[in-house]
Amino acid sequence: MRRAPWFSLLLILLSLVVQVSSIDDSYVQCERVVNKWAKLSAENVKREDKLTLRDLLFFLHIPRTGGRTYFQCFLKKLYSFDQECARSYDKIRFNPSKPNCNVVATHDDYSLISKLPEDKTSVVTILRDPIERVFSTYEFAVEVAARFLVHPNLTSALETSNRVRRKSSTMVSTLDIWPWKYLVPWMREDLFARREASKLGKLKRNVFSDVYNTEDVAMPLHEFINHPAAHELIHNGITFQVAGLTNNSYLDDAHEVQQCVRKHPSLGQLVLGIAKGRLDQMLYVGLTEDHKKSARMFASMVGAQILARSKSTPDSQPESSKQTDVESVQAVPEKPVEENNHTASIEDEVSTANANPPKKILTEEQLMEEYQECVENLRNAQMRRRYISLKRIYPVNFTSQARGLVPEPVLEEMRNLNSLDMQLYLHAQSIFMQQQILMDNLEKQNLQLAKQVSAEIEAPWNYVLLLMVLVPVFLFLMVVMLRRRTSKLKI
Repeated sequence: MRRAPWFSLLLILLSLVVQVSSIDDSYVQCERVVNKWAKLSAENVKREDKLTLRDLLFFLHIPRTGGRTYFQCFLKKLYSFDQECARSYDKIRFNPSKPNCNVVATHDDYSLISKLPEDKTSVVTILRDPIERVFSTYEFAVEVAARFLVHPNLTSALETSNRVRRKSSTMVSTLDIWPWKYLVPWMREDLFARREASKLGKLKRNVFSDVYNTEDVAMPLHEFINHPAAHELIHNGITFQVAGLTNNSYLDDAHEVQQCVRKHPSLGQLVLGIAKGRLDQMLYVGLTEDHKKSARMFASMVGAQILARSKSTPDSQPESSKQTDVESVQAVPEKPVEENNHTASIEDEVSTANANPPKKILTEEQLMEEYQECVENLRNAQMRRRYISLKRIYPVNFTSQARGLVPEPVLEEMRNLNSLDMQLYLHAQSIFMQQQILMDNLEKQNLQLAKQVSAEIEAPWNYVLLLMVLVPVFLFLMVVMLRRRTSKLKI
């Protein structure tokens, strides 16, 4: 009888040894997988001049960074329809094989580079503070899902949505765009379930000050960030997208690498290192929080090079306004998020009519003027769209002030869940500062050059002006002298 406790203890110890051994084996296997991927990825990092625009521009659009504004208000003005690679944005997998295309703008991750001529491709992207991006992702998922609440039930919403999408080949749905094709249906189902539960009295309306914790109306933020879907699609999403390891990746081993990093967070530093290296090699890295400087920097670093090429080959620009191919479909873009404004959104469905006006040859200043006007128009449309959507889940109203009321433990959990993104964002800020210094130096050089040219131009004119003054004086003196001689002769 006395042996029984010892025997049970021995079994427990053996079980712990087996578990530890299993964990060790799992880590060793994952370490091997991640190291292999990191080695291959590091070998593909470019080392050439990154500041020169190559033949193809790949705009790596990280969701909820204001990238749609860049696409609609910059790239659509800089490139004609024929220069756009096929099916940007409107499918989770588009075909980049359109001949002679010059620009790709998509939510696809960095692994898309494997489908492009890497040695002829320049990459640009925009990063956003990771915590603000998680907020914005949650808000947008709720906002788009709320649009469907106009229907009496979920079945009706699904049937109507599917019928409209089947009938129209000239419409783009947010449900076709990664990652919203996963997040919006999940949130839509949750909203309908909560609405039905409230009708049945299972959920009571709460008097609340925190609009991110409204169980009777929408999924609370703390529940959202802890859901498996958020771990798969959102947390450390910037790092995984730049590394090419999302669930939308073109790499066969992407899922295994991502799962290993989630299971063994210490391996994430290898992924972070690759992501940092790729940012270092990009033509341009913008910041959502510093939108005005970012936009000006994009116009100078990227736009100016595109405009220079357009001026050198003006006859090559087609009349794109007559084209209404389904591949030209564009959703209404996000507005840049500046300071306390959080009204960015993507239209659920829009027509392709007049989506491609003729591309004009612009100066850099004209480009910025048109960009600012475009942004203002989009901002107004998006604010109206969001207002209508959130009315259906009143009193929820997402604002910067509301974000400030979210409890600190929830914010701290968001930081921990996005630790890789937090580190990558700091690196992006450093790159942005370097770009700013570079732009300042270039502006100084251009100013000095302009002064030199002006001085060289002014120098001959100074001589001309001097001659213009001296010649009349000389002629006047000659006349005076001749008069004196004449008067002497008369005497």
